[in-house]
Amino acid sequence: MKKITLGFLLLTVGFSANAQMKELDDKRKEELSQRAPDTVQTTIGELILPAPFHSASIQKVSKVIGWPENKTPKAPQGFKVERYADGFKHPRWTYIAPNKDIFVVEANTRNSADRITILRDTDTDGVFEHRGVFMEGLNQPFGMLVLNGYFYVANTDGLYRYPYSEGDLKIESKGEKIVELPAGGYNNHWTRNLLANADGSKIYISVGSASNVGEYGMDKEVKRAGILEINPDGSGERIFASGIRNPVGMDWNPVTGELWTAVNERDKIGNNLVPDYITSVKENGWYGWPYSYFGQIEDPRWEDDPHTALVEKTIVPDVAVGAHTASLGFSFYTANQFPNKYKNGAFVGQHGSWNRANLSGYKVVFVPFINGVPQQPEDFLTGFLANEKESEVYGRPVGVTTLPDGSLLVNDDDSNILWRVIAE
Repeated sequence: MKKITLGFLLLTVGFSANAQMKELDDKRKEELSQRAPDTVQTTIGELILPAPFHSASIQKVSKVIGWPENKTPKAPQGFKVERYADGFKHPRWTYIAPNKDIFVVEANTRNSADRITILRDTDTDGVFEHRGVFMEGLNQPFGMLVLNGYFYVANTDGLYRYPYSEGDLKIESKGEKIVELPAGGYNNHWTRNLLANADGSKIYISVGSASNVGEYGMDKEVKRAGILEINPDGSGERIFASGIRNPVGMDWNPVTGELWTAVNERDKIGNNLVPDYITSVKENGWYGWPYSYFGQIEDPRWEDDPHTALVEKTIVPDVAVGAHTASLGFSFYTANQFPNKYKNGAFVGQHGSWNRANLSGYKVVFVPFINGVPQQPEDFLTGFLANEKESEVYGRPVGVTTLPDGSLLVNDDDSNILWRVIAE
């Protein structure tokens, strides 16, 4: 697969800046739904996708009822699940600092707490000795990073850094905004994640799209639907990869050194389209959004303005993880507590669907990797669905983070709980 150059990508987007995705009439949708299924070859075997509009676009929003006191999610045999901490307000994401302090972002689409809580477990026994507010007054924070004497926070509208000394329990300084980031949009893709490379010379920022499929014009998608690369001081900003509708979790493949991400794909063309995915991210890579999906399958809503050159250059993602699962969390497991099959594999937090006739997601999936190559995904942490018929769920998992002792921490942000999964 050829790579698309950054210059060509920016030129193409510039020419199409005012193009609008069109809504298709019912007759056209019916024609498309009668097509034979499209088939895409992936690294894990054959993936069969139905034609666009094979089913109506459904809105089915889940109702979070919370967890009964004596109930937990279900892990495979040989694992134990326990409440690590609760009483948060949407604990969306977790970051483990080099000194093993645990930072938890409390933020949401609406009524966001806009703060970061610190948990300190000095002896790494699974019980924290300190809990307090580390930062507050933020603007929908998400990604966090400690690097070169600074604490970085990715708010929805910009990347900020604050002077930081290892062991600080609170930051109250104003900080410095080093990168301007676009905010707002129909789909509320407000999260901005952060990841540094191995030597700390570069920082990567994931930014989701402002729309479902570019329906407000591509001029609203500048610096969106992709991953940015910067120097630690904010200089040298460039688009590292693009055409990725909503990349959130990011991590480095411990065997190959490749950047990987979890991607929340587009809506409104059927129950089983389009699969969310996890994928390696190629430098200057183009992944199709909004003109095509899962490689070079054209989105019919752009058929009057097909962007053929971009479609032909689209990279097929590595692993499909289910349509409308809202796969957001992503982390490679490199610790030693879990059985050997989990070593160097990836956990994916699936926040769950709102637009599918049957609920999908609402679990943590594990993807084994052999010699750096992904295998078939499998369920790992389930039991979040309380009553499918009534669309009731106990919670919604997002972030997946390995604690210093090798256990897995799962952010259940709508039930305000952090779950800890331990190998018995």
